[in-house]
Amino acid sequence: MAIGAVISHRNFTSFISSGRIHKPEQDTTYQRAEKLSFSSAQHVHRNMYSEKLYSLKKIHFVSGYWNAISSHGVHLSTIPQESKKFQIRNHRRIARCNWIKPEQLKHDSIFNRQPRHTTINRIRANYKSEEYDVAGTDLDSLVVSSEGGASEAVLVGEIQETNQFPKRWVIVLLCFSAFLLCNMDRVNMSIAILPMSKEFNWNSATVGLIQSSFFWGYLLTQIVGGIWADKIGGKQVLGFGVIWWSVATVLTPIAAKIGLPFLLVMRAFMGIGEGVAMPAMNNILSKWIPVSERSRSLALVYSGMYLGSVIGLGISPILIQKFAWPSVFYSFGSLGSVWFAFWLAKAHSSPTDDPELSAEEKKYILGGSVSKEPVTEIPWRLILSKAPVWALIVSHFCHNWGTFILLTWMPTYYNQVLKFNLTESGLLCVLPWLTMAVFANIGGWIADTLVSRGFSITTVRKIMQSIGFLGPAFFLTQLSRVKTPAMAVLCMACSQGSDAFSQSGLYSNHQDIGPRYAGVLLGLSNTAGVLAGVFGTAATGYILQNGTWDDVFKVAVVLYLIGTLVWNLFSTGEKILD
Repeated sequence: MAIGAVISHRNFTSFISSGRIHKPEQDTTYQRAEKLSFSSAQHVHRNMYSEKLYSLKKIHFVSGYWNAISSHGVHLSTIPQESKKFQIRNHRRIARCNWIKPEQLKHDSIFNRQPRHTTINRIRANYKSEEYDVAGTDLDSLVVSSEGGASEAVLVGEIQETNQFPKRWVIVLLCFSAFLLCNMDRVNMSIAILPMSKEFNWNSATVGLIQSSFFWGYLLTQIVGGIWADKIGGKQVLGFGVIWWSVATVLTPIAAKIGLPFLLVMRAFMGIGEGVAMPAMNNILSKWIPVSERSRSLALVYSGMYLGSVIGLGISPILIQKFAWPSVFYSFGSLGSVWFAFWLAKAHSSPTDDPELSAEEKKYILGGSVSKEPVTEIPWRLILSKAPVWALIVSHFCHNWGTFILLTWMPTYYNQVLKFNLTESGLLCVLPWLTMAVFANIGGWIADTLVSRGFSITTVRKIMQSIGFLGPAFFLTQLSRVKTPAMAVLCMACSQGSDAFSQSGLYSNHQDIGPRYAGVLLGLSNTAGVLAGVFGTAATGYILQNGTWDDVFKVAVVLYLIGTLVWNLFSTGEKILD
């Protein structure tokens, strides 16, 4: 028998067995394995590397065909030929190895020799795929040493450490931090607008115009950013976006003091930078993340947006009270340069572009991900002829109407309706976004688990998005019935928490139906979402001049119900674009 192993309780990854063993030319009794060395950190008797192997307390075949319990040895002739892998368990240790065919062994092999007394504590095997000839081996080459730690067996020359943090998740974390900055820079205006409106004497309609001006630029770069990312790579596009919106954030106070038109232009410029972020991110993750990790990775990235809202809404009031409202824009905008330095050093548009990526991880990504051929032409007619694409567009519009109203108007609602002061408004706005950050990741884990257990991707996407629509619709209808500010805040939090399940619904669906055009598809649907932000944010200001907050919430609820209907009738999780 041949074993290539790293035996250690500190191993980060699970063992995956894929080795091969040569069948010897003659059916002879096998000698002992060679080129092995064992190191033991526990009290292991020196006689354990004598000419007999050790007592195996339990042998368990993973294939589930047979279990054998033996106190001193294993009769291999009873092993069914279907069994290719087994686990050796001794107290708290697990060793998983490849097994040779039973007919290759005889009862007089080394496994039938009586073992001497041994004590081994924790064992875990990590096997590297190679070919070994088990004939003519010699156990005299076994070396046992004791060092503080767990028992270890090392195959000299065949060990490869796998404890390195996966590079694909480095990319995910960088995208997460970019989206965190994205919403920090976006929501600071929703807090700063309160003292700014007093200083510059702006009414509700003007405030709504300022809030919506961000979406003018944001709308312009959605599709363009998707095309750009699909053609030249997401690294360049996302890096450009972060630097652009960071500079615009820093210049916002200067523009406001010059005049309202300059402020509107600067907010639109900021929208231009943030508009490319989502298509670029979607393009990068479509190349770096296998399908089995899609929902979790996207949920983590989008939770960066929610945590950005938490940080922005929590810190902005403090900065405004201590240093005045311009400090919010200066401090938040400067963080973009720090992120950009890490992005240049660590990020690549595709795993094929990364010279530091290990061969094992590259094989895993390319084997479980999508086609990496570059996009040279966008098949617009084909894309726009598909009903699931239009389901994405309509659903994204309905979803973002309610989301952007809460994003931009929530502090004003707390201040005007619930009578919270500036600091309380900002701090209480944190709770719904914190809830979204938590539930987005819970939803991603649930979605990937359902897929792994055999549910179709279509079913999973419909379930998750239905929760993302109907949950907010229900809790917004309760706002008119609650009697206390605490219950109103709770309803807001529950509304946003259920909304976060959309990250495993429509926001993951672009990569499902057209992975090669993920950037363009997100650009298309998010364009509709941005239009909802433009019209919804501005319309809210006008509704409040002639109506109440109940009217604002009723419009959002109707759109949530329309989105639910369209999504469940026309969406799919199957790939429809190659």
